[in-house]
Amino acid sequence: MKTAPALGFLTSCRKSARIKLALNWKPEPEFGGFYAAPYSKHGLDVEILPGGAGTPTVQMVGAGSVDFGIVSADEVVLARSHGNDVVALFAVFQDSPAGIMAHASRNLTSIGDVLKEGTIALQSGLPFARLLERKFGFSHVKVVPSPGGDITSFLNDEKFAQQCYLTSEPIAARRKGAKVTVFAVSEIGYDPYTTVLAVSGESLRKNPDRAKAMVAAVREGWRAYLDDPKAANQQMHQLNPTMDAETFAEVAEVQKPFIETDATRRNGLGTMSRERWETLIGQFKELGDISQTIPAEECFRVL
Repeated sequence: MKTAPALGFLTSCRKSARIKLALNWKPEPEFGGFYAAPYSKHGLDVEILPGGAGTPTVQMVGAGSVDFGIVSADEVVLARSHGNDVVALFAVFQDSPAGIMAHASRNLTSIGDVLKEGTIALQSGLPFARLLERKFGFSHVKVVPSPGGDITSFLNDEKFAQQCYLTSEPIAARRKGAKVTVFAVSEIGYDPYTTVLAVSGESLRKNPDRAKAMVAAVREGWRAYLDDPKAANQQMHQLNPTMDAETFAEVAEVQKPFIETDATRRNGLGTMSRERWETLIGQFKELGDISQTIPAEECFRVL
């Protein structure tokens, strides 16, 4: 997305360079506010780089190959534990949309029920998968690799459950005629911020005004997208025609409660708290993923 740099920003920075913003997935509603953001109003010339499965945005940000990237809070904690100076600036999803999808016909009432029988598809190594195993055990279920967004196995097996985004696979399954029950991973206390705008610590120190301008533009973009997603959805649909216009509209609506919460109504869209980061860091310490506690205030900035 190319926009004209504003005069004020040019004056303060002498030269306007195109800013690269790397997404960690294809253009979809979870990124709507980034496409709706009025970058030029804030003196920014931004190019959005679509991602895909395994796009290493946190490493790209830390290495300086992109100026900003979309990551998750857990990636920030792990990156910083390995010396990668990545800092979160804006958290789109206040509540994680990660979850487990099961067939409604099983009459399950909790994630714990899902793990009493059948098959569950999980991405190996994910913190929430290990927390699930620690809390409930996997001795009564068959664990298989996550199929990503593919719901074929789910549709063909009533006893098959799989990890999902509550704003994605359940919608696809219902469109195929399946009746589903979904359980948020936050049910077990694991609730990292997701779709997080991040920058390298070095970049933040050298150019804090640019980071502030980026956050301001993104906040305006998300406000605009939440109010009316049509224009951004059309733009993203052109870039990602595999998702139809109806799905774009439905997902944009379904994801709203994860983005706009009591916390954002008090403190503004994208807000983050020290307490939430401390909880996440403590969970990683408990799992043994980090050897020592990381100061929460080093993980994020409020601009």
